Amino acid sequence: MDSSTAKRRKLSHGGAGPSLHVGVAPTSASSAFVEATQELVHEVQIDYPQAFDGVDQTLHKFKNAIEAIESHDPELIGTLTSQFEKDEKNGKIKIPYPSPKPGKDSQYKLAFAKPAAFNVVGSYQLRTMVKSQTEFGVDMIVVMPKSLFQEKDFRDRRYFTKRAYYLAKITAALRNNFKADFDFSFHFLHGNSLLPVLSVRPKSSKSDVKKNYMIRMIPCAEPDIFPSSKLLPASNTHKDSTAPTPFYNSTLRAESLFLSYLQLVNGAAKTCGAYKEACMLGRVWLQQRGLDSTLSGGGFGHFEWAVLAALLLKSGGRKGEPILSSSLNASQIFKAIIQYLVGTNFQKKSVVIGSAANADSIRQSGPVLFDAGREHNLLFKMTPSSAGFLQQQAKWSLASLQSDSLDQFDSLFIVKVDQVLQIFDLVVRVNLPAETKPSQGSDHRGAIWEFGEKLYRISKRALGDRSQLVHLMVPGSSKWAVSANPTTTHESILVGFVLEPSHATRKMDLGPSVEQKAEATKYREFWGDIAELRRFQDGSILESIEWQLDSTMSIPEQVIRHIAKKHLALQAESLNFFGGNSFSAIAHTANTDAQYYAAARTAFDTLEKEIREIEDLPLHVRQIAPACPELRYASVHPPEPGKRLPMDLIISFEASSRWTDNIAANQRLKIAFLLKVGSSLTESNPEIKTHVGLEQVDHDSLNLAFLDVVNEDGFVFRLRLQSDADEKILDARLRNKQLEKHVHADAERWLAAYKRTYTYLPLHNQAVSTWCTRYPPLSDSIRILKHWFGSHKLASHFSEEVLELIALKAFLTPFPWQTPTSATTGFLRALQVIARWDWTDEPLIVDHSESSVVSDRSAVFARFHELRRSDPRMNRVVLFVATSHDASGTAYTQSGPSRVVANQMTKLARSACEFVKTKAVDLDPRSLFQSSLKHYDFVIRLNPKVVKNVLRDDGATHSRFKNLDVGRGGSILPLVQHPSKTLVEQLRAVYANALVFFHGGEDDNVVGALFNVELGKRTRKIDMPCAYKPGSDGDSLDVDQAAIVSEVARIGADLIEKIETKANN
Repeated sequence: MDSSTAKRRKLSHGGAGPSLHVGVAPTSASSAFVEATQELVHEVQIDYPQAFDGVDQTLHKFKNAIEAIESHDPELIGTLTSQFEKDEKNGKIKIPYPSPKPGKDSQYKLAFAKPAAFNVVGSYQLRTMVKSQTEFGVDMIVVMPKSLFQEKDFRDRRYFTKRAYYLAKITAALRNNFKADFDFSFHFLHGNSLLPVLSVRPKSSKSDVKKNYMIRMIPCAEPDIFPSSKLLPASNTHKDSTAPTPFYNSTLRAESLFLSYLQLVNGAAKTCGAYKEACMLGRVWLQQRGLDSTLSGGGFGHFEWAVLAALLLKSGGRKGEPILSSSLNASQIFKAIIQYLVGTNFQKKSVVIGSAANADSIRQSGPVLFDAGREHNLLFKMTPSSAGFLQQQAKWSLASLQSDSLDQFDSLFIVKVDQVLQIFDLVVRVNLPAETKPSQGSDHRGAIWEFGEKLYRISKRALGDRSQLVHLMVPGSSKWAVSANPTTTHESILVGFVLEPSHATRKMDLGPSVEQKAEATKYREFWGDIAELRRFQDGSILESIEWQLDSTMSIPEQVIRHIAKKHLALQAESLNFFGGNSFSAIAHTANTDAQYYAAARTAFDTLEKEIREIEDLPLHVRQIAPACPELRYASVHPPEPGKRLPMDLIISFEASSRWTDNIAANQRLKIAFLLKVGSSLTESNPEIKTHVGLEQVDHDSLNLAFLDVVNEDGFVFRLRLQSDADEKILDARLRNKQLEKHVHADAERWLAAYKRTYTYLPLHNQAVSTWCTRYPPLSDSIRILKHWFGSHKLASHFSEEVLELIALKAFLTPFPWQTPTSATTGFLRALQVIARWDWTDEPLIVDHSESSVVSDRSAVFARFHELRRSDPRMNRVVLFVATSHDASGTAYTQSGPSRVVANQMTKLARSACEFVKTKAVDLDPRSLFQSSLKHYDFVIRLNPKVVKNVLRDDGATHSRFKNLDVGRGGSILPLVQHPSKTLVEQLRAVYANALVFFHGGEDDNVVGALFNVELGKRTRKIDMPCAYKPGSDGDSLDVDQAAIVSEVARIGADLIEKIETKANN
């Protein structure tokens, strides 16, 4: 999971310039990154002769066929259109006119003349395609001659009407000549409804491999066909409107710039040897984030990246000097562009490369990166939403580049980032109003985009500091048959929100004061009747809004529903929300849980104070440390008074020579200490009840006793004593080479148990508690993850600390995303951590102290590889989880899981992640927590009533009349552990080599069991791992599964309700 062991993976489809200084990791990490990017470029490069076999000859044939089209003089559009579309020779091709189509009685005339030029442009010509593209496109521009256009054709779609007819003529000629070998269809270039283009795809043949490419025939204009001053962003080109039409103008301006940009990128490729490789890295980075040049893809793709890099190699500095040096390598150019995107807010201020004559003429409401040399806004297809999303992605990537504690390469180029539920805390599907769908906006971006941008603006304003990012997602356009009209089937759009956890659940929003009349009026106009004046304790009178914390809807959802109804007339049924509290509801986490954790913490603080006030203890108390999930906000259920399951505490005394050199004697001293602490507590506070219990009696070298303290408020704590002398004794045994091997092995095992209980657990408790305080969503993320493990009956194989560290890993190293800002994203990212963790070859390193250095990680890797060399079959330790406090990596995994269980964990996590990616907003969260019982050999169903009775008291008989309940007379002893956990542990001890048991934890009343597949026929009748019976051949023995099931039922006694074998499942 770390850069030191990063292997090159296949892409998952799923010195700097003078004014730019790229922050990078240390030299070693930087060198590794450079090597990795070089290898990536080599792997994704396309074998063009093989992938595009015969394309150049095909293009030449297309050129000849187009040049053979007969020219004709101008004719009325109505007559010409009717004749063309009805002509059988043309195959009844529908001319793809822009909407609204010209009327039949229009006096507008169309003509056709031979193209002025042909050229191949784009990635095919530049040779910057990559293998991971879903489809390869070869772009061939057909330059229409100036003679076809009049001076005012830039107005009112006249140019685009003539362009559509020109495209139809080209289509007819190519279709008539090549329909046997190619399929023809129309689609909008980059989703722009003004720019239909012809897609030509080779037909697959039985003798040939299917060719995965298409040829795009793109009509365009000659350079400077219209005055550039008429097509600046602030200009208006529609006679029926006075508003600027920046999108229309830039679309038309771009029509004459194909050759100019072709010269620009080719020039950059000649002057900078690494330019093409940097463009390929940029393409991979963009596609992993779902960004491309289409409107639906954000309007920033490979073309924009390549042009931006070329421009920065020529200019861009404050004094016009180049920002990028041509001597940089590909990874340096990539990093520099990422930093440029981070540091440049294209929405807030118009960015000009070169010198623009008039700043006002290029100003517009959307993002602006103005190429002054060509008088064109490179980002005209972007929206404020997509510009913010691009910059946010660049910020996350730059944070990854500046970190030396993770695999930079994977987070930038391997992980598929554009997963809606992984990025956004809340996603809203908005069903479009009927009047939005068919119409076109005045700027011809499309009515759906105008509606979406209005929704974006009001959502961003309404949420304010509750959200970090608001992103609009609109479906892309699709191709259509050349003999049909384009169809638009967009019924809905998505809006994603990255929330700010510290403000998202704020109950009260405060507006302007009563004295600010103008601002107050605007505030009420925006919010409507829910805004009201309130007087606060400090005497201020403010406009304010109070949201409902106890509502089934989250506060951000309440906000969005209100403003959508007020400003867009969207009713409740038009809005469908995803994410939010959906996963929390499944795991039964709630906002009110915080008060239970706070109460438990208060009870602990009170107990700690009372223990420290005991004056007659032989040794001074040095520390009382929590060592349980309840006191680090990580328990599946919040702590509640009256539960018989205690919370663990560790008491450490000052170092003293009073401890003996004999561990067994020290254990007895501990019992005396516990008795003294217990009696002192009950003397000082009669409401407190204490009980000394034995933990185990088999090994004197392990802890023998504990003290249970039942607080007056009902919380139960279990105290264990730490003795530094025990650690020294065990350590001395471990270093004594003269001892027998089994003694040495016992000392190693007992020392590991000692360190886990008395050293690592308190430190882990402190770390997780600290991070849960710093990151509020972490607590619920951990609890949901534990619930997921429990739902799939894996929880009993993992220590809770391992699951907490996995979730914490998702927060501390969140790249390629930001730190999760909700429990949903935290949980889903934790599943990603599991799915991507190759635990056979990589350790999981969780640097929760933020102080780990490269040398520390090197030591961890050295220990990991040594462990794998000494135990290649992973019989002792399967998962290696190292932390800032535990470099051994085995403190929490020494007792499990096994390889079988670890493989099951990985398979389930990968399936869940793939399911989440595939379903996206259609995901039913409950489906991730559903598990089948069919694959178990037999299933043990626990009796919930018996379990409940055991948890409630000590087993005394109860009457349904409380005054006759004899079990209420004495104090109830706390349980050693949950009864179902005790049963499963006993069964594992008895059938360690015969059965694998699966149990989900305290809430799970079903235990699954699988027979060991290595058990089979036996001829030896001694040392049997389980019950056997005579085989059918008389000489061998078969596993007696029925007898084993009967034994399990006998062991479980009343705790087991019934056992179902596989035949009955």
